[in-house]
Amino acid sequence: MKLPHIGLRNLKTALSASLCALIYYFLDRNPAFACIGAIFGMGANLEHSKLHGGNRLFGTIIGGFLGMALYRFYLIFYPTGENRLLLVPLLFVGVVILILLAQIFWVGAVQPGGVVLCLLLFSIGPDNYISYSLNRMLDTGVGVIMSLLINTLFPRERLVVWINWICRRMGWPERQ
Repeated sequence: MKLPHIGLRNLKTALSASLCALIYYFLDRNPAFACIGAIFGMGANLEHSKLHGGNRLFGTIIGGFLGMALYRFYLIFYPTGENRLLLVPLLFVGVVILILLAQIFWVGAVQPGGVVLCLLLFSIGPDNYISYSLNRMLDTGVGVIMSLLINTLFPRERLVVWINWICRRMGWPERQ
């Protein structure tokens, strides 16, 4: 059985997520969503990073703003959040609106937007839904930007040249 190898994309993904965690460590801020954004945002090349990172970022933004609006509507009728059953039809309406907005702005935004929408409606309380949404958008953006930056600075073509130079110096076979 041939074991999988650690490729350049693996290393760039790990670097991107680790840099996010390091930056957030110095900011004394939880790095989880930035790291997740970095992992989702890394693609095989810059174009794939734009696509995958865009899915994650635009989904988070659409789901975040939509979730805030729907939760605010819910709080008009139940300011303390006591009747959670109303959230079920709001979720139905929210998913329909989310899909429509994703078709207009970014088709791949449906799944990540749905995650944020569900979390906002069912897991985040009335005191935190706005700060959670805004922080999640910011942190996801940081992670996606980190992956775009890493893929811009270290494209595969450049890394292969460097790796082959090292391999030649060490007497190892070159990579293709």
